[in-house]
Order: sequence, then structure tokens, then C-alpha cells
Amino acid sequence: MSSPTPQPTLEPAEQPAEGATGGLTHGLKQRHLSMIALGGVIGAGLFVGSGAGIAAAGPAIVLAFAASGLLVMLVMRMLGEMSAARPATGSFSVHAEKEIGPWAGVASGWVFWTLLCVGVAAEAIAAAGIVHGWLPGVPSWAWVALFMTFFCGTNLAAVKNFGEFEFWFAAIKVTAIAAFLVICVLAILGLLPGVQAPGTGNLTGQGGFLPNGVSGLVTGLLASVFAYGGLETVTIAAAESENPRRSVAIAVRTAMWRIALFYVGSMAVIVTLVPWNDPEVVSSGPYVAVLDTIGIPNAAQLMNVVVLIALLSAMNANIYGSSRMAYSLVQRGQGPRVLAKVSGGVPRVAVLASSAFGFFAVLLSFKWPDTVFAWLLNMVGAAVLVVWGFIAVSQLRMRRRLEREAPELLSVRMWAFPYLTWVALAGIVTVLGLMTLDHDNRVQLYFTAALTLALSLAGRLKQRRDAEAATDV
Repeated sequence: MSSPTPQPTLEPAEQPAEGATGGLTHGLKQRHLSMIALGGVIGAGLFVGSGAGIAAAGPAIVLAFAASGLLVMLVMRMLGEMSAARPATGSFSVHAEKEIGPWAGVASGWVFWTLLCVGVAAEAIAAAGIVHGWLPGVPSWAWVALFMTFFCGTNLAAVKNFGEFEFWFAAIKVTAIAAFLVICVLAILGLLPGVQAPGTGNLTGQGGFLPNGVSGLVTGLLASVFAYGGLETVTIAAAESENPRRSVAIAVRTAMWRIALFYVGSMAVIVTLVPWNDPEVVSSGPYVAVLDTIGIPNAAQLMNVVVLIALLSAMNANIYGSSRMAYSLVQRGQGPRVLAKVSGGVPRVAVLASSAFGFFAVLLSFKWPDTVFAWLLNMVGAAVLVVWGFIAVSQLRMRRRLEREAPELLSVRMWAFPYLTWVALAGIVTVLGLMTLDHDNRVQLYFTAALTLALSLAGRLKQRRDAEAATDV
């Protein structure tokens, strides 16, 4: 008779007295996590923001998205390995604290929290702009207030509400992209009525496959990297699922190749069907440009609906992710204790604080759109790369420790460890280096570096004070 399989546990630093998740409920099901993993990275950056990358790189945007997609798959695999072995509400922040030091937990966690809160503001503003275009009689700020209030309210309720909203939001986004890919493949093959097969003219014409040279490819690569943001939320949510270890393992395994298909596949069919230098690719978005080209009626409005859903989905996920990260940090003594209060299985004070910061950022965007709000956006411009760097270093250390102490917990394993982990780290450093070549990206990099350094120093000071207090005792 075989011995029972060890159950996953939270890191001791996060595990409070009352139970394994500190009073948080296990309201997320496997279908929720699978859709969160799949839909979490399908946002407005893909539907609209990718147009700037296409305009810069031309048809070579396919290579840019393939390269950045490979990096994202490696990061997701590393994060999946750690989260399946040690599920924790704070995800990578808990792992960074355990494997690198408390200062790393502080820096990675609060950088991520700031990124998500500023993201909530940007998404609320963009979503309000779309609805205001449909109903111009209602001011944009009213829509922002409505969206912020609604999603704050849903996150204050049971976690299953968040899961249900994200499940259906993600299902709509995935269905929209799948339908888009099917229609485009039919058009490319000449099987769509009234549409002539484009051949390879758009791939080799207008300056060739790489019309703007290496510099254009670099710009496209940077745009594609940031379009992939959002994969971390699934590992945060896993701690509130019915079976954290099994759930995150399944979610990570099933999501990676589908994400690559949606992103790289979308770019491939877009640059095949429309010229990369078509002004509509940037002004209306690449998806609208393609649908207009092949004669789909009301293409712009159809995509506006999908983009609105993507924005609302991101708002919902970011409020959830930021509140859980804040809750985890303060549970580990890395923030104001009031944020750790749990009521009804939900860290409601953390939800309110995260939503309030997002709403405050919205107010700043109305008052000082080109100064204070732009400064906030720059501050988190490279934050996702900082988080990925902490993930890679943590995984390098945690894998060695688990192999010695608890190899049975490695239900998800990083491929070709440690070589691909080092490849991922090199890729992250390379992207950070490429950011220094462009003025706007360089400004974002410096702002993010300043925020990370300040948080790291604060974490180091707290770590020293805790050590001195322990010595005095």
C-alpha cells in the first residue's frame, strides 16, 4: 500500500494561526483557474496595442511575438513549478522572500501591487472612453466611477464571484480570438466568399519581411513583451482553489501552448491579410483592420465590444490580484496590519485600499494627465520584467532546495533545469537592456528602477530591524 501524497502547504512566513489560507475561502474551481490562466494574458494590449508593434517591425512582428512568447512560457513554467509545490496567496513574493530574502519579498510584492493598481486606473479610463463613444451624453468620469464601484463590490463579496466573472470574460475573449483565427485562415486560403487569397504579397512587399531593420524588430519585441502581462494572477488565485497544487499544475500546462497559438497565430494572419503599413492598423487596431479588409460588417463596433470586455476583465483581475498581494504582504509583516483583516473569507480592507489607489490614480489622470499620471505609468513601465526577474532567481534557488528536501512536491518541473532558467534570465536582462535604446522606454526603465530600489532598501531596513529585535530577545 502506497504512502499518502504530502499535502501542499503555505510557506510558514505567510501561514497565520487560523489556517492554511488565513481565513480566505477555497471558492475557485478548476474551470475558473483554467480560464483565468488562459484569458488573463489576453487583454487590450493584444487587441489594440499590438498595432504599434506591427507598424514598427512589419511582418517580422511574428518573430517578435514568438520570441517574447517563448520567454513568457519559460516564466510561466517556473512560476507554475513553485506555485504547484508551495501554493501561496502571495505567489512569487512569498517565494522571493523565502529563497532570496525578506527585502526581495517586499520589493517584488509591492512593485507588483503598484503595477496592478495603476493598471486598474488605465483600464477604467480606456473602458470609459469606449462606452462614452457609444453614449456621449454621459461623461467619462461617471463610467469610471460605475466600473470602479461595480468591480470593487464584486471583489468585496465571495471569491467565487471574481472567479465567475473572469470565467465568462475569458470565455468571451477566447471565443472571439478563436473565431477571428478561423475566419482569417479561411480568407488566407481563399475559402471566404468574396475574398481573394492574399498570397505572400503583404509578407514580402512594402519593404520586405523586415522593413525597418533590426531597430524596428526591437521596438516590436518590446511591445510584444508587455502585451503578455497578466500571467501571474493565476498563481495568486490558486491558493484559493479547492485543490491548489493540482489546480495550478493543470492551469499552467493547458494555458501555455494556447497562449502562444493565440498571440503568434494572430500576428501571423494579420500581417498576411493586411499591409503592415496600413494606417488603420494603428488608428483602429490590427483586428479591426483585418475584419474591415475581409468585409466583416460593423467590424469596429464588434471589436470595441471585445476590447471593452478585455478591459473590464483586466480591471476585475487586477483588483483581485492587488488585494491578495497586499493581504499576503501584511500577513508577513511587510505592510500596515489593517490590510490583513479578513471578513467573510475576503480581505475586504485590502480590496478597498487597492480599489481606492486605483480610483485616486484615475482622478490624477483627469487633473494632470501629462504629468502626475504619466509619472505613475512610467513608474510601472518595466515592473513586469522586475517581477519576472525575481521569479527566475527564486526558482533557481527553490528547485535545488526542493530536490533535497521534498522532491515529491515537484509535480510541475521547469524544462531542462537549470539551463532554460538561465536562458529566461538572460532574456529578461536583454529586454531591459533594449529598453535603454529608446527614450520613452528608457524613462520607464529608470522610474521602475527607482521604485524597485526604494522598496528594496525599505525591505532591507526592516529585515535589519527584525534581526536586531530578535537578537535583543
